[in-house]
Amino acid sequence: MTAYLLTNHLLNFMAPAALVALLLVLLTRLLSRFFTSKKPLVPTFWRQVAIVFMANMAVLTAGLLIFGHDGKMLTYAGLVVGAALCQWVLLRGWRA
Repeated sequence: MTAYLLTNHLLNFMAPAALVALLLVLLTRLLSRFFTSKKPLVPTFWRQVAIVFMANMAVLTAGLLIFGHDGKMLTYAGLVVGAALCQWVLLRGWRA
């Protein structure tokens, strides 16, 4: 496998995690009146995206290791649940 193909595979593996993280944090910020928090754990937009992205990558990697290949719908369902849980913790959702 050439370096170009390896880079292509890695970027395509990371794309769902990045898109879900970006959209989740962006929609949370846009709909902030429903998701209010007095003092979130991570105040900046890009830090929230980075933390949710890392959590998403952990879920995708676990799905790859468990199922043997990526792209399973159960892994993507876990991706959404893991991202939502991570954002809930970052916004201290239990205090709302």
